[in-house]
Amino acid sequence: MSGLRLWFAARSGREKRLILVMLALAVLVLLWAGIVLPVTDGLASAREREGDAAIRLAETEARVEAIAALGRARAPSLGQGLDPTVRARAEEAGFAVSTLNLVGPDRVQLGITAARPGALVAWLATLERQGLLVESLQMTGNDDRSVAATLTLRVRRG
Repeated sequence: MSGLRLWFAARSGREKRLILVMLALAVLVLLWAGIVLPVTDGLASAREREGDAAIRLAETEARVEAIAALGRARAPSLGQGLDPTVRARAEEAGFAVSTLNLVGPDRVQLGITAARPGALVAWLATLERQGLLVESLQMTGNDDRSVAATLTLRVRRG
């Protein structure tokens, strides 16, 4: 350390000022790179994670409310049997029903040879809102970007 003092003392006044300015700037750069940047990056990352968490929470609460609303809904009044009702609703939606088998008093198996995937899923969501629940679903892709579907529907009992 004394060697450094001797070296510094041997410098002229102008060199001493330049060395002190250089050391001060080096300290500032080290403080900036070592403390300020990591803290600001961490805060920005935390804000982003908090925003993502708030969005996920809102989506989850909406899904929980939708499920609770389904649970509060009454069983649908079909008017006619389950199989004619399902056939009529499928034809209203524009789907050609290839097979329709009544499995029990409240369950039916349905086959559709060609449907657009988005339209089919939207139709199934509509059926669920009306009280016909999808118990099983199997979709396979066709060459023309449509899907063939085999599904089992059942009546929700409320």
